[in-house]
Amino acid sequence: MGARGTGRRTGAIAVVVALGLGGTAGATGAAAAAPRAAAVSAAPAQAADIDYATWQRDVQAVIDQAQPYVQQRTSHPGGQKLAVVFDIDNTALETDFHPWYELPTPALKASLALARYAHAQGAAVFFVTARPGIIASETKWNLKAVGYPVDGLHVRSLPDLFDEVSAYKTGRRAAIESQGYTIIANVGNNTSDLVGGHAERTFKLPDYDGQLS
Repeated sequence: MGARGTGRRTGAIAVVVALGLGGTAGATGAAAAAPRAAAVSAAPAQAADIDYATWQRDVQAVIDQAQPYVQQRTSHPGGQKLAVVFDIDNTALETDFHPWYELPTPALKASLALARYAHAQGAAVFFVTARPGIIASETKWNLKAVGYPVDGLHVRSLPDLFDEVSAYKTGRRAAIESQGYTIIANVGNNTSDLVGGHAERTFKLPDYDGQLS
C-alpha cells in the first residue's frame, strides 16, 4: 500500500506490508492525513494461483451465512452492547490482490457490506490485526477511506510481537469485552483470527491453505 509522492512515511509503510509483517501495535489512533491514491487502472492482480472471481464468490458464501445471524442478534440485543470484529488483510481489505503501491487498498465488498449493516443496526465495529503499530494511523485511514465504520483498531505493540498471533488476537477480543461489549461475530480468513473464544460466532473466509495472508 503506498502512493507516489507520499514521502518517506508512506514508503516505510509499504515496505512493512510488502514484507508481510502485517500486524499493528497500539490501539485506536487518529487517522493519518489521506495520501493521494495512485492511479491504477489495471484489473486486480491474482494472489498465487487463486482466481479473483472465485475468491469473491467464496467470500460471499461465508458472508451470506454471517449476515442473517448479525441481523437476528442486532434485532434482539437483549440490552447488550453488541460488537463485530474483523481481521484486516484479505478479510476487510483485498491486500493480496492489489499492488503494494496502490492506496487505498480496496475493501472486500462483502465484508464492507456486513460491517456497514451491523453498524447501522447499532453494533460497534472493531478491527483486530497482526499489523505492527507503526502503520496504525495509515491502516485506520485506509479502512475509513474505503467506507468502513471504525469504532476501534487493535494493532500489535512491540511486546505483542513475542506472542503467538492467535494469543494476541484472543487477548484483544477479551479487551473489547472488558469494555462491556458482547462480540456477536468474529470474521477472519485464518484460524489464528478465530480461535480462543471471546465471540458468539466465528466466520472463516477462505485462505486456501494459507496462500492468503
